[in-house]
Amino acid sequence: MTAPAAPKPAEINPLLKLALDLGPLLLFFFANARWGIFAATGAFMAATLVSIAVTYALARRVPMMPLVSAAVVMVFGGLTLYLQDEVFIKLKPTIIYALFAAVLLGGLAFGRSLLAVVLDSVFQLTDAGWKQLTVRWGVFFVMMAVLNEIVWRSVSTDAWVAFKTFGFLPLTIAFALAQTPLMMRHAADKKES
Repeated sequence: MTAPAAPKPAEINPLLKLALDLGPLLLFFFANARWGIFAATGAFMAATLVSIAVTYALARRVPMMPLVSAAVVMVFGGLTLYLQDEVFIKLKPTIIYALFAAVLLGGLAFGRSLLAVVLDSVFQLTDAGWKQLTVRWGVFFVMMAVLNEIVWRSVSTDAWVAFKTFGFLPLTIAFALAQTPLMMRHAADKKES
């Protein structure tokens, strides 16, 4: 006798998912422009929690990356507000990018492509493809961490918020699209999976 399969999590409409992912960041940008970095940080924290709650209510699960990101937002946002020091919220992207890089590249050091674990239901790649893609994303996250450090240390808070909102996302999308040839070259036959 076999156990019944666990119910598949509900799929969220792609536009709603995009709104849930980008909403907190856009609110952060607009709140900063209107009320400053501390109010924006509080709004960002609240919007992040609402986004996680709505995602869970709709899909009955929350992917690991948004959970990790939310945890870092709460810790560094909380430190920003408690200590009234904007440096902590500026460090948040560096910490997240460095953490993602460490997890991806560290997983490879132990012989496991954690990117394959996260994205296997979306893409089917050969082992060599997963390894190359994981290395590329790991290096990309290192570069994004370094870029965040350069930007927040060299421009005003308002300019950093604008770059965080309108710079990191296009860079990430462009990098993801640039990986298409590698993914096509290493696509695994679904029957082999």
